Amino acid sequence: MKLNIYQKLHKAACEAGGVAKGKKVPGMHFNPLQHDEVQKVAMESLLNNGLYPVCTYTNYVKESFIMVTCSMKIHDIEDPTSHIDIEGCSAMGNLDKFGTGNGMSYAKKYAFLNALNLKTGLDNDDGYKAKPFNNIPQPSGTEHDDNHDAVVIEHIKNDMKNAKTIYQLRKLKNYKYKDAFNIAIKNSPAIYKDLNNVYETMEIQLNTQGVTQ
Repeated sequence: MKLNIYQKLHKAACEAGGVAKGKKVPGMHFNPLQHDEVQKVAMESLLNNGLYPVCTYTNYVKESFIMVTCSMKIHDIEDPTSHIDIEGCSAMGNLDKFGTGNGMSYAKKYAFLNALNLKTGLDNDDGYKAKPFNNIPQPSGTEHDDNHDAVVIEHIKNDMKNAKTIYQLRKLKNYKYKDAFNIAIKNSPAIYKDLNNVYETMEIQLNTQGVTQ
């Protein structure tokens, strides 16, 4: 019997399972939920059920940030007239050359999460692949908020952007955030690329100003 688009989406959601968060980077108190991992899980499940998502974006530029809203339309490839709209997924970005791309990635990530109601978590968290426990765990005081990854990464980027000399900039990368850069290059290429792009941009800018120490 041929399934309608809602039955296909329900089946895709049941088959998708969940997304495990990435490894914690030193200097950051959270485990990042990577866009690429979310998209990988979501796309595999959608494509296996004859569904294909298409996204459009709306940008709202404010005084100190850009707001990007993702509208995802999931199409039934067997019936071109049938689709489901996922609306209202938004994210903020800085007013720089990376802001729009960052906002698009985060907004799309949450559109996928909403469309399939994907479970997220870690092996030892109350989430995907969670292990049973005998005693009720006591609160640790650490909140795993999916938005924290963006906040902390933006904090590191802002510190680099506010560096007044090339010496201050290099000190941030080689000392204060050395562990974050080293772990990111091994385990989170997207985060490393984002941070390093800001570093290289500031390095060129400060060198151009003639500051050498």
